[in-house]
Amino acid sequence: MKAHNTVKLTILDRDYNVACPPESEAELKAAALQLHQKMTEIKGSGKVFGVERVAVMAALNLIHELRQKQVANQASNESIARLIGKIDAVLDDTDPV
Repeated sequence: MKAHNTVKLTILDRDYNVACPPESEAELKAAALQLHQKMTEIKGSGKVFGVERVAVMAALNLIHELRQKQVANQASNESIARLIGKIDAVLDDTDPV
C-alpha cells in the first residue's frame, strides 16, 4: 500500500485536507488552484449565489473546457493518423535504393 500525504488546500476561503500520494501532490495543488480561480471568477460575476451553486457552475465550466480540449485532441490525433497513412503510402510506393 502506498503512503499518502495529507495536503491542505484552500478553495474559496475554505480549507480542505486531502490525502494523496506524494507524487501527485503538485498536480493536486495545481488542480485546487485552478478550481479556486474558476470559483472566484464565478462568484465575482455576481450572477451565482451560494458556495454550492458556485462549485457546481465551476465544475460545469471546467468539464466543458476539458471536453472541448478532448474533441480538439481527437481531431489532431485523427489528422496525424491520416498524415502517417499518407507517408506510409508514399514510402511503400518508392523503390528501395
